[in-house]
Amino acid sequence: MMILAERLTKKFDEFTAVNEVSFEVAAGQVLVILGPNGAGKTTTVRMLTSILRPTSGRAAVAGYDVVRDADKVRASVGVLTENHGLYGRMSADEYLDFFGQLYRLDRPTRLSRIEKYLDQFGLSGARQKRLGEFSKGMRQKLALVRALLHEPPVLLLDEPTSAMDPESARVVREAIESLRSADRAIVLCTHNLTEAEELADRVAIIRRGRIVQQGTLPELRALEGPPVFEARLAAPLNGWDGSLPDGAGLLERGDSWLRYRTTAPEQTNPALLGSLLAQNLPVLALQELPHSLEQVYLKVMQRAAGEDNHAG
Repeated sequence: MMILAERLTKKFDEFTAVNEVSFEVAAGQVLVILGPNGAGKTTTVRMLTSILRPTSGRAAVAGYDVVRDADKVRASVGVLTENHGLYGRMSADEYLDFFGQLYRLDRPTRLSRIEKYLDQFGLSGARQKRLGEFSKGMRQKLALVRALLHEPPVLLLDEPTSAMDPESARVVREAIESLRSADRAIVLCTHNLTEAEELADRVAIIRRGRIVQQGTLPELRALEGPPVFEARLAAPLNGWDGSLPDGAGLLERGDSWLRYRTTAPEQTNPALLGSLLAQNLPVLALQELPHSLEQVYLKVMQRAAGEDNHAG
């Protein structure tokens, strides 16, 4: 396992910022830690990078314990923070060469990797431009290049598109998508549901320092119950007899569409399609309407808030 956290906890005096967080991330996976600001996402990342020492619990990154092997952990991770600290008067080449030296890369290796990653992220044409002239999206991509220079097996990305305009955020998400690798694990902390839905293999939902739900996207969507399907027709439903096959329950209908829930779509959908056609109702489309991550997230958060209120 590339990243392992077991009951990871961080307290600041009487305040518990992270409360017994546990998760695993294998090579080739992207784990998104999803939650509101102040939920404990950044503190978790800082423990995984050996910047903060856990109060209790343990974590291992690339096989190294974050307490005992702190130096090896730091050498094994690439970190992108919300405030990436670019030096505005430097050019991209100067900036990356400087960090390549901090990573103790020899000059040929530095030059080769700078060339490689600037080209990969579409920044080759701006390599001599001062960083103060870069757009937000370009700055974030350059910060990603910096995090990749030593080619770490683990990437920790904390709010990578926070406060960005939609175009810049799209540029950065596409850059992150390109970093998927069978040899690399990625943890991405965000409160952006679109970002999580696009990038995650697994999602951990965190609230008040505690993971309240985690799983793959299909597993999380299954929390909303059986799938919902929609049939759209090219004519009004006036002639429909209103019957649905066994196992299907009508949710709502419009002039020329209907939505229903079913636990056995492999039987229900063909039967409904046959019934509509037999009634001379022209079917334009029959498709599943997947539960959105937003629906799941809100439901999980409401449940967790209720549990906290009950415990209180």
